[in-house]
Amino acid sequence: MSKLIFILNGPNLNLLGKRQPQIYGHETLVDVEADCRKTAATRGLDIRFHQSNREYEIIDWIHEARDVAGGIVINPGAFTHTSVAILDALNTFEPPVIECHISQVHKREAFRHHSFVSHRADAVLAGFGTQGYTLALERLARLINGPKA
Repeated sequence: MSKLIFILNGPNLNLLGKRQPQIYGHETLVDVEADCRKTAATRGLDIRFHQSNREYEIIDWIHEARDVAGGIVINPGAFTHTSVAILDALNTFEPPVIECHISQVHKREAFRHHSFVSHRADAVLAGFGTQGYTLALERLARLINGPKA
């Protein structure tokens, strides 16, 4: 199995650390990427880290991952609750998918309680702050490298 992991981030995550820090914290997406790169390196993984406010770009990255990746970590942002197209793309990807949310979405507005992505995700992390990304990578490393990873 490929040791390349795609980490995909949806709309408004480019504003992480600046937008609603009381909910999302003060770390920036650059900080998250740095943490992910460190975790990946210690676990023998490579990552491709992307963010887009455009649904079609996320779909294109999922399609790209089909041929090269051993897993996807995805924080689809608001597309979580609206995008059947991202779900359809994820359904074409066979390796593990981990859905990651910085906030505890089930303590927030009712519309955030539904996720199209969860219909495909092998695991969901919510409420761990930005640490959820590195936890997702730890899980993928274990799935790819075996239990001693």
